[in-house]
Amino acid sequence: MAKLFSSRSNVLQSRLSKQVATWVFFSILTIEGLVFIPSYSRRQTEQLHKLETVSREVLTTVKAEIMGDMPEQKLLSRVQLRTGSLIKGVALYDENGQQIDSVGEAPEFSPTALIAPKAHPFWHRLTMGVSGDRAKDLGMAAVHHRTADGTRYDAAWPSANSRYILAIRHDATVVQRSMRRYVMGVTGLVIIISAFVTWATLMVLQRIVIRPLLLLKGDLSAVGGAITQGTTPDFASLKRIAPNELGEVSIAFQAMFERIQTEIHDRKEAEVGLRREQEKAERLLLNILPATIASQLKENENNNGAIADRFETATILFADIVNFTEIAATTGPTALVCQLNDIFSAFDAIAERHHLEKIKTIGDAYMVVGGVPSPNKNHAHAVLAMAIEMMTFAQGYTMSTGHSLCLRIGINTGPVVAGVIGTKKFSYDLWGDAVNIASRMESHGVINRIQVSEDTYRQLKDTYTFEDRGYLLIKGRGEMRAFLLEYADDLGSLAPIEKVNT
Repeated sequence: MAKLFSSRSNVLQSRLSKQVATWVFFSILTIEGLVFIPSYSRRQTEQLHKLETVSREVLTTVKAEIMGDMPEQKLLSRVQLRTGSLIKGVALYDENGQQIDSVGEAPEFSPTALIAPKAHPFWHRLTMGVSGDRAKDLGMAAVHHRTADGTRYDAAWPSANSRYILAIRHDATVVQRSMRRYVMGVTGLVIIISAFVTWATLMVLQRIVIRPLLLLKGDLSAVGGAITQGTTPDFASLKRIAPNELGEVSIAFQAMFERIQTEIHDRKEAEVGLRREQEKAERLLLNILPATIASQLKENENNNGAIADRFETATILFADIVNFTEIAATTGPTALVCQLNDIFSAFDAIAERHHLEKIKTIGDAYMVVGGVPSPNKNHAHAVLAMAIEMMTFAQGYTMSTGHSLCLRIGINTGPVVAGVIGTKKFSYDLWGDAVNIASRMESHGVINRIQVSEDTYRQLKDTYTFEDRGYLLIKGRGEMRAFLLEYADDLGSLAPIEKVNT
């Protein structure tokens, strides 16, 4: 095929040529296919009817047995199926379509199809409009059926003079092979015809349309480099201008190029200077702001440099590793940082699962918030769920020194302000009295227990069981009431006691 479509002019070097060739080629194939479908169906029908001729011997034998008044169960006794025969099975049915006896593979017929052959769809399709009487004269079966895989062809001969119906199963693989050879032959011929017509069409189009377009395409490709270098290319499309619309397009293209070249030359010097100033400004801005914050500030020219939002209710969690100073004293710096990375990475994953926002880590302390920056009415429950998972993780984690990982966790709920301030190395942070109280809940907490403030307790008391610690003396706030989350088996299982509504 490649050789068929090639020529000295390289007719298929453009996408337009390929599109034209594709449309012409497949249009011809489609037309030939529409003509071929009925021809294929008719030929297949003829081949299938030829199989019925091999059944005459069986028909004659069974008819003789019927005329001899042989018992029903022995009517097929003289039927012998030879190996390699086109007949694969024979079945005898009564006048109601019920099978009496069979030899070999049984044909697939329903009683309805056998007792009403003229209404059966296979009769009309396979006999190609031949009437029932005419089909009988030709020796054709009244009912036909072909298996889904096409390897078997069943035919039945209901008789008006007898109360029996004979059905024979044929080996249709020979028809399959014949039709495959037929399809391959016709397909090859159609492809050759389609290819030749396509090639001839392209030879004509190539000279009057495609070749001028290819020359113009080459000139357009050369324009980019010519504009960059400030030169004028030797346009091939202008060497032989066709006396038609394509020739006019080539002339208009040359005029447009000359205008563009002049304008670009005038603007290039101004753009170079402007680009230098933009690069300086961008470098300066990125030295002051992270890229995302810088982008936000550039979109809002009136922004004063601070990004802040107030949230009327949020839940803050502080977690601290107990005896971290002693552990750090006996652990190398690299190993210590690696362990903190493992621990805090696990906490990060927990926070992400519960849709919470990690704020920061300070040494061995971890801070997270719920309900910020996206408001969430269940932020207290989400934060407590994270605290429980953190305690569960700590219970199964062992430090490199052999120490168990022990945590103190404090939680508080209240209003906060969240945002980014400063002029360099921004970080998302929280401010407000609620943050300080959460920190105190952690520092005044109990090892391996989760301590919550009274505000958080009110959010969770209907779901979990808490132990009232009474009032604790909090620096800067005086006495504050605190609660400890109760477990079913303390730290043995870390399963919080949930209240059941009764």
